[in-house]
Amino acid sequence: MSTDAGTVAARLRATFDTGRTKPLAWRLTRLRALRALLTEQSEVFLAALRADLGKSATEAYHGEVGFTLNEIDHTLTHLEEWLRPRPAAVPGAFLPAEARVVRDPLGVVLVIAPWNYPLQLALAPLVGALAAGNTAVIKPSELAPATSAAMARLLPRYLDREAVAVVEGAVPETTALLEERFDHIFYTGNGTVGRIVMAAAARHLTPVTLELGGKSPVVVEPGADLAVTAQRIARGKFQNAGQTCVAPDYILAVGDTAPELETHLAAAVHALYGDDPALSPEYGRIVNERHFDRLAALLEDGRVVTGGGHDRANRYLAPTVLADVSENAPVMQAEIFGPVLPIIAVPDLDAAIAFINNRDKPLALYAFTESERTKQRLAEETSSGALVFGLPVSYLAVPELPFGGVGESGMGRYHGEYSIDTFSHLKAVLDKPLG
Repeated sequence: MSTDAGTVAARLRATFDTGRTKPLAWRLTRLRALRALLTEQSEVFLAALRADLGKSATEAYHGEVGFTLNEIDHTLTHLEEWLRPRPAAVPGAFLPAEARVVRDPLGVVLVIAPWNYPLQLALAPLVGALAAGNTAVIKPSELAPATSAAMARLLPRYLDREAVAVVEGAVPETTALLEERFDHIFYTGNGTVGRIVMAAAARHLTPVTLELGGKSPVVVEPGADLAVTAQRIARGKFQNAGQTCVAPDYILAVGDTAPELETHLAAAVHALYGDDPALSPEYGRIVNERHFDRLAALLEDGRVVTGGGHDRANRYLAPTVLADVSENAPVMQAEIFGPVLPIIAVPDLDAAIAFINNRDKPLALYAFTESERTKQRLAEETSSGALVFGLPVSYLAVPELPFGGVGESGMGRYHGEYSIDTFSHLKAVLDKPLG
C-alpha cells in the first residue's frame, strides 16, 4: 500500500465520498475492531513502549492501552445517543416549522501524534474521528520508532485499509502530508510545530485542533495535608519520567509551606521508586540524548532537595526536586517536560495568582487547599485549559470532561462527546412546510 502523501489522501477521500463511513453500523464496527487491536496486541504495544521510553508494563497499560480502551468503551456506549439530531426551538414567526442540529462527518482527518504517549495520543483522537464517520491518516512520531512500527504493522490488520492509513517518517513525511488538503488536522506537540501546522492548514482553510503544553503550576496552601499533597504531586509529575504535557511543571508554595513540603516530596519519591530509581522497574527514561542534555542543564538552577543523579548513556535522569529557584532561572522559562520539579515560595495567594497570570495560560492548573474561597478565586481569577483540585493529571480519565488548552497551551478539545463535535460539522436544518 503506497505511503505517498497524495496517494494516501486521495484513497481515503475516495472512500469517504462513497458514503460508507457514515452509517452508525460502520462506525461501531471500526471502534470494536480498534478495541480488538488493543486487547489482542497489548503485549506488542507494551514491549514497544518499553523500548521507546522505558515504560513499565503497569504504567504503559494504564496510561496508553487502558486509557484508550476506556475512551472506546465510553464512545461505544453513548455514540448512538450522541448522533441523534438535536431539536431546536423555532421562533413563532416561522411556525409551523421544525429545526434540528445534525452532526455531519467532516471527511478526511490527519492526526499527528507525539512521542511521549505515542499510542494513546495517536489512537484516542482516532476514536473520535472514526466515531464521527471520517477516514483518517495517522502520523506517528519518529522519536518513538518501536511504537510507530507496531501501529504501522497492526492497524491495517484490524481496520479498513481504505479508511485508515498510517504514514511513518519524520519531518519530510509530515511536511508532505501538510501539503495535502484535509478536512481537519489534529496535532499534539509543542507550540513551535503547532504554528507550522496551523500555517499549512490555513492554505486550505482547514480547521485545526492543537493540543500543546506549557508550564502547568501547582498551588499549595497552608492547611493542606502536605504528606498527601506530596504523594499526589510526585505521582503526577514523575510518571513517564515527567514527559507528560499535563504533568505539574512547578510548585508555588504559599506562605511557609515550602520547607515541610520539600521533606514530604523527598519521602514520596522514595516511596514510589525506592533507594535508587535507576533500578526501579516503574521508572522510565528520557526519550533521547538531545532531551537528556536539555534537562541535565536545568539541574543547576536550584538547590537539589532529592534526586539530581543522571546517566546519559542510559538516558536516565533521577526524579529531582529543586528548591530556592529564581523565577528568572532557565528552568522557569519553558515547559520542563522531564523529571525536574522546581519549588518557588510566594507570600500569599495574591502573589500566586499574579505569578500565574503574568505567564502564558497553562494547559492545567492544580491546587491543594482546604479553602473554598481559594478554589473560587482560582476559578474566577485565572485562565487555564483545566483547573483541578487535589489530584494532578486525573481529569484526563474523566471522559465527560473536555481536554484541551487555551492560548499558548492550545485550541480545541476532545475526549468523549467533545471528540464527536471536534470531528463533525454541526449542521443547522430548518424544515418549513410549503402549505
